[in-house]
Amino acid sequence: MDLRQNFLRLLALAALVVAAIVVVVVVTTSLPDSGDDGGGGERAGKEKAPEGPGDKFYIVQPGDSLSTIADEEGIELETLEQLNPDLDPQTLSAGQQVRLR
Repeated sequence: MDLRQNFLRLLALAALVVAAIVVVVVVTTSLPDSGDDGGGGERAGKEKAPEGPGDKFYIVQPGDSLSTIADEEGIELETLEQLNPDLDPQTLSAGQQVRLR
């Protein structure tokens, strides 16, 4: 009887470890990518505007703001804001795309 109890305890421990692994895998696969495609700031389900042959984008770097991007690219801040109406300047994140034209 003692052998059977030890086996059941070991089986319960193994089931707990497997359940924990499953939870970790499910959680990590459901998290958004950190920007491998340059769209880290986009929300799920939100479609990107179609890109045309004359479109130009800037990839946000750590510490960037819309005003620093405008200065570096020689574009008026108001123009950047008009080209990116869905962009919240307060929540820029590295890897995010900003339309320049």
